[in-house]
Amino acid sequence: MESAIQLAEWIQFLLLGLIQGITEPIPVSSSGHLVLAQHFLGLESEGLTFEILVNFASLFAVIFIYRNDLFRLIGGALKYLQTRKPEYESDFRFWVYLVIATVPAAIAGLLLEDWIATQSSHIGVIAVALLVTGVALFIIRKLKGKKTESQITMKEVIIVGLAQMVALLPGISRSGATIVAAMGVGWTRETALRFSFFLYIPVSLGSGILALRDVFSDPAIAEKAFPYSIAFVASLVASYFALKIFINIMKSGKLIYFSIYCFIVGFGVLAYLAMIS
Repeated sequence: MESAIQLAEWIQFLLLGLIQGITEPIPVSSSGHLVLAQHFLGLESEGLTFEILVNFASLFAVIFIYRNDLFRLIGGALKYLQTRKPEYESDFRFWVYLVIATVPAAIAGLLLEDWIATQSSHIGVIAVALLVTGVALFIIRKLKGKKTESQITMKEVIIVGLAQMVALLPGISRSGATIVAAMGVGWTRETALRFSFFLYIPVSLGSGILALRDVFSDPAIAEKAFPYSIAFVASLVASYFALKIFINIMKSGKLIYFSIYCFIVGFGVLAYLAMIS
């Protein structure tokens, strides 16, 4: 009996890790899908430690996939600081822009933390947010843009940063909001995608570091080391493949797929709520 309960717990952690991993990189809101999974599949919320672990797993996948760009931009920025040569200026400016774009979400997250927490459990809010995401993706689905990293402006970066702030609302996809904003101001698909996921790095690291004290004080961390590990690996692998697929879909200009998916899930949840009310 005890082994069956333990197996069920492991399966739950596996499913939650997969859901986080699959939905984090793509523009459909990972946090929203975890809430929906908990409601419709009966999966329990595993708390802050779990959220941080699976989030870090997704972060590692992002860093691994973009490692070459990451090293190039870091190297270029350091060379600019050392030499002030103009050919490295765009790499240095890219990092400055990332910091600036992070500020709105960081401030709003600190000020609205309690309100976001109270709203994030309502599946009706998630459904409406998914519909908004679907509309936004549909509007920019055919945009290509011409601006590369060396051509983006401070004003455009602030707009993308404000979009990331909006994504703090439950059910609004972070990657979806930032990519929609970036493509809306004329960035190429590749630039929008790269900036969006580089922007994810400081946000994810910052939120994780701030919560480390709570993780280490979690009395269940030793007891649940194995199921936590299952969720971490599941999220890591799923995030890697989901992001790889998303990159290919972005290159082919098929964002309509995610728009349709958001409409199906959003209207499906609203229909369900109408039936039970």
